[in-house]
Amino acid sequence: MKKVLKYLKPIRGAAVLSMVLVLLAQGMTLALPMLMSQIINVGIQNADVGYIKRVGVVMVGVSALGLVISALSSFFTAKASAGYGRILREKIFLKVESLAQSDIDRIGTPSLITRCTSDVQVMQDFLLQSIQIIIASPVMLVGGTFMAFFLNAKLAMIIFAIIPVIALIAYVVVKLVMPLFKERQKMTDEVNRFLREKLSGMRVIRAFNRTSFEDERFSEKNLRLSALIMKFARIMSVLLPVCIVLIIAALDLLIFAATKSIDAMTDAVKIQNSVGDLQAFVIYMIMIVFSVSMTAAMFVIVPRANISAKRICEILDLEAKIKDPENPLSTREAQKGTVEFRNVCFGYEDTENNILSDVSFTAESGKTTAVIGSTGSGKSTLVNLLLRFYDVTDGAVLVDGTDVRSLSQSELHSKIGLVPQKPCLFSGSIRDNLLFGNENADEERIRLALDVAQCGDFVYSLPQGIDSPVSQSATNFSGGQKQRLSIARALVRDAEIFVFDDSFSALDYITDATLRRALREKLSATVIIVAQRVGTIIDADKIIVLDEGKVVGEGTHKELVSSCPVYREIVRSQLSEEALV
Repeated sequence: MKKVLKYLKPIRGAAVLSMVLVLLAQGMTLALPMLMSQIINVGIQNADVGYIKRVGVVMVGVSALGLVISALSSFFTAKASAGYGRILREKIFLKVESLAQSDIDRIGTPSLITRCTSDVQVMQDFLLQSIQIIIASPVMLVGGTFMAFFLNAKLAMIIFAIIPVIALIAYVVVKLVMPLFKERQKMTDEVNRFLREKLSGMRVIRAFNRTSFEDERFSEKNLRLSALIMKFARIMSVLLPVCIVLIIAALDLLIFAATKSIDAMTDAVKIQNSVGDLQAFVIYMIMIVFSVSMTAAMFVIVPRANISAKRICEILDLEAKIKDPENPLSTREAQKGTVEFRNVCFGYEDTENNILSDVSFTAESGKTTAVIGSTGSGKSTLVNLLLRFYDVTDGAVLVDGTDVRSLSQSELHSKIGLVPQKPCLFSGSIRDNLLFGNENADEERIRLALDVAQCGDFVYSLPQGIDSPVSQSATNFSGGQKQRLSIARALVRDAEIFVFDDSFSALDYITDATLRRALREKLSATVIIVAQRVGTIIDADKIIVLDEGKVVGEGTHKELVSSCPVYREIVRSQLSEEALV
């Protein structure tokens, strides 16, 4: 909890001011019953209209001032709470950005979303309630107790019979509710994970006519979460009614004791036969019991916030596996655009066998190097290692003659223009997406990138041209259009190395060939193409053939057809026999 509360520092001014205002508002509230008793005791009993008016004006003034102070207190409390939530969300987001892909995979994207929304909201509510309850309740409890004992010490002893009961109820609630809340957050993670997966795969679900089956699965998870929430709510709902019953019981005891004997009230109890003092005493008793009840509620609020704080700290305290070196090196200018894999081995944490084993090859500057192999051979893993989304288990990946682990990540990524296997466009406009990697690109650079990516015609034919909107997940574009726009975005970057991770798969053969020809003619950078189709890489300067994580062939198309059985089999499965000659 302390680690999360340290982020209060930027908004502590608003928090402290709201606390001061809460104290002032409670002081005003404590003064009102006494002023009311004076009106009844002195003004009404003595028929002193002037006194009633004077005290009444004071009472109205105190009430108005208390109202203004309460409004200001609520404003600054909300400001502090909202600011705290904003800071926590920002810290989590920035932390997630710095994490390695393996760290994100281990926690899970749905869980990260839950922690950044639901758990942060819990902490935000905790701050709001802390200022309003933790600060206000002690003032109301101490002030109300003092005023009650000042009016009548014997009757005030009734409160001591109620406090242990409320404390016991709070203890039982904490023991029952906290495990449920922890389970509720985990179940929320699971529901979010299920929703994210099913919504993204909705077309597949419909195509296989599995809508009813998935509905039943979601209904099961949803019912489990709803049952937990209902159980949580039922237990929580017991606290307030019980406390209200206790308040009514205390008032019954008070009125019974106060009205047992008017003579006793006058002589022994020292209330001086005053209806006003009795009324003030009843109000102070209500304040005391209410403050104790709110304090008991904090026994639920605090542990619940503590669970969310731990979940948030799991992210904020997570050490990223991919870090920049303390003294990053610079690349060698003489080897600009050169990529080398030197005896690279790599395996994921949860797998026993390596995905890549002793992989060595060089992608020379200004040339096109292609990587081909069967599914699961490790092609995309090479891209992840080059971009240092993961670190090699053994060996080294070098860019411009320098190990990528010795470079800062910003410098490494600035040298590479990536076109991912699955095109990812962001909501906004086409221009926003094209400028994502190079916000200073001019219109000439943008047009060149669009022309090379073979998407200039359809972009400029749109009503708004390059400023046409891109919907969420780019659903207003076809798969091939999204892929070409993704290629154009990478080309706008003007990088030293362009990596195409199976990013021609949605293109027809004519567009594919035209695009590759434009790449050769317009780009002088190093091009690395990962592909499944032989036709995409047939003209590459060098082709690397992967099989079960190992390099089994290296050379041009003609060289590999004659020397590499694996490549020859791939060619035979896709092209005519003439391609083997």
